[in-house]
Amino acid sequence: MRHRWVEARVNRDHALGLRLTLAGFAVALIMIPFSLLLVVAKMPVNDLDARVAAELHAYAHANPAMTTVLAVWSEVFGPWPWRIAVVAYAAWLLRKGARRLALWAVTTVAVGGVLGLAIKIIVARARPHLPDPVALAPGDSFPSGHTVAATVGAAVIVLLVLSRLPRRGRWVAWAVAAFLALSVGYTRIALGVHWVSDVAGGLVLGMAVVAATTAGFETWRREQGRRPASPLAEGIAPESVKVSHD
Repeated sequence: MRHRWVEARVNRDHALGLRLTLAGFAVALIMIPFSLLLVVAKMPVNDLDARVAAELHAYAHANPAMTTVLAVWSEVFGPWPWRIAVVAYAAWLLRKGARRLALWAVTTVAVGGVLGLAIKIIVARARPHLPDPVALAPGDSFPSGHTVAATVGAAVIVLLVLSRLPRRGRWVAWAVAAFLALSVGYTRIALGVHWVSDVAGGLVLGMAVVAATTAGFETWRREQGRRPASPLAEGIAPESVKVSHD
């Protein structure tokens, strides 16, 4: 029985799953106390948060057409569209036999979502209370779940397709991913449902989750005898372009 347990732990798929799980725990151990220090220590809301919220709220009331565009953008690139996109891509990867890439993608999105929700509950920061709000959102405020999802989702998809793009296209892909994450964060502030620091926290959390699981995947790759790679420049599995399996 013990022999089987040890064998399962050193199995390539189990080893990758364990590394990704440990990466998620590592992010949690860092981000939860960091979030408490960042937000709770700054209660009540700092001047930047309050000033930006007031200015954008006034702009939203003065420009209802733009507010509608921001609301639509916020939902089109909200959490569920990103989750569906990544799961659909993972399903395609499974059909191609790239099950470990699919595992990495789904795990990264899941870790981002779970950690974002956990930090919201622990910090329990109230959302902005503005007169005559242009939008409403349930739950706690920090971090911005939309921003976490956009940051993680865009980064995961870019890392999956990067090795198939030409060099110039890789820079464009990262620029588009950054724009989507930042623009979604902006919509949440402009709609009056998040503070600036909520969005900043969402960006930091999203990048931390992707960095941790990517590092875990890269370490696993090297243990399997594959050449060292630079994920930011080459993607999560550059060898997938040349072979049918990851």
